[in-house]
Amino acid sequence: MSQPTMNLEPVADHAPLEIDDQERDAAVLAPIIERGGEDHLLFTRRADHLGEHPGQMSFPGGGAEPFDDSILDTALREANEEIGLRSDEVEIVGRLDDIRTITEYAVTPFVGRVPDREYVGDGHEVAEIVVLPLSGLLDPDNYEYERRDHPYYGDIVIHYFHVDGYTVWGATGRILVQLLELTTDFEPPERVERSQ
Repeated sequence: MSQPTMNLEPVADHAPLEIDDQERDAAVLAPIIERGGEDHLLFTRRADHLGEHPGQMSFPGGGAEPFDDSILDTALREANEEIGLRSDEVEIVGRLDDIRTITEYAVTPFVGRVPDREYVGDGHEVAEIVVLPLSGLLDPDNYEYERRDHPYYGDIVIHYFHVDGYTVWGATGRILVQLLELTTDFEPPERVERSQ
């Protein structure tokens, strides 16, 4: 059986929804690594001492700074700071829809292919670098969801991906759902408003 891979053409062709009504802007990079003939995704596990989302799985990224030339520069700068990824190593494929977070950020997710090499976390924000196989993320036994009544956003769906002892959920789970929907045959059981 062939290993699953992602068809990235739909990402390249995607016209992302943009959000411009939040207090702060941020960007993340969803790094795709080919390893052993199978696509993998690189995540960081946030340090437990951080004030926002401690211990959670996330894609490399962070808040925009005034000196960033663009929101893409924000994603590349943060990926360099957090995992040592050089911007010239990234083949940017495209963008996904912006999402809102509970911390009042508008997050712009970029998708890119990166080399399969050892990455080193910065030690302050990043507790661990985790590379998860696409097959594990697509395994229905590893996925669950729940509906919640959010005080600000109303009825929302929370996605959980449990792979190799790690759980991807929250804003990163929402980004991952759209990436998998565009690039694989993944279909979440519940439709969810992307901007929530």
